[in-house]
Amino acid sequence: MDIDRGSTSINEEVARSIPIHSGRTKVFYQFTQQNLPACKPVLTPAWVITTFLLMGVIFIPVGLVTLRASRSVNPFSFCFCLIIQLFVVEIVERYDIECVPEVLRGNKVDKYMKAPIHIYYQLDNYYQNHRRYVKSRNDKQLLHGLKYNDTSSCQPEESNNGLPIVPCGLIAWSLFNDTYTFSRGTTELMVSRKNIAWKSDRDHKFGKRVHPFNFQNGTLTGGGKLNPHIPLSDQEDLIVWMRTAALPSFRKLYGRIEEDLDAGDVVVVRLMNNYNTYSFGGKKKLVLSTSGWLGGKNDFLGAAYVFVGSSSVIISIVFLLLHVKNPRPYGETAYLSWNLKSIS
Repeated sequence: MDIDRGSTSINEEVARSIPIHSGRTKVFYQFTQQNLPACKPVLTPAWVITTFLLMGVIFIPVGLVTLRASRSVNPFSFCFCLIIQLFVVEIVERYDIECVPEVLRGNKVDKYMKAPIHIYYQLDNYYQNHRRYVKSRNDKQLLHGLKYNDTSSCQPEESNNGLPIVPCGLIAWSLFNDTYTFSRGTTELMVSRKNIAWKSDRDHKFGKRVHPFNFQNGTLTGGGKLNPHIPLSDQEDLIVWMRTAALPSFRKLYGRIEEDLDAGDVVVVRLMNNYNTYSFGGKKKLVLSTSGWLGGKNDFLGAAYVFVGSSSVIISIVFLLLHVKNPRPYGETAYLSWNLKSIS
């Protein structure tokens, strides 16, 4: 013990003898020696139990409110369902079974829908997250066009008849091409397809002077065609489609109806069922939805809050039972690992 004390005092003397020329050097020395002032809370059982319980008390009500804002589904008719969620109304219809290739469908709106009414197409059992599918694109070509020649990542849709394809790759080749028109009575509802893509994508990922070239000119046509006279930055349906989904069931924004729909209005939808989902057992749905204070319908956030809050409450109860069953004084050195070994 004397040797240890002696070595410790020597180290302290050496540390004091190190010259500190400036405040910055002193701070750096304290940082390297871990001597900076720091908050070191003592996690006593009472603090831990209270913290977990407080998390549960906060998270569970927030999760329930969020779920209520995203749920409450009521049947509307055989093909439609109407979802009322704190000012959110949503109509969902699957149309790929009966609408071949074109059909008119109409139904009555039961609840007032305030503009803007978002139009989505929903695809199920469609794996946009497949590794080869996701890699089959070239972001530099989307931004610079024919000036960028290295498009090997776009295979198998890299070139056609010896000429490059712009935009290349399977993602662009499989562009969704179903179309919808809406009317209320004898009046056609105007659908705005502007600003449906992210502004950052329009401004920084798709070239303003890049036009489609040699696109969908092969023997096998994948999906929709592009207007060669419109730059890629203005073809927002392509931009929306190129932002691939992470899950096999997803929705993408088609456009917006900028008029209110009153209860009792009959909306007629003219569908062009062009996109082939039959070969892989996919499903297509048309979605009309308003937005509330949390956006559209999404249960994940509310479920996550409820799960975290419930887990915190359960953990706090378990810790409380353990603390009541096996209490021990704070700062008892007999419970240190090296002391337990010596005792055993």
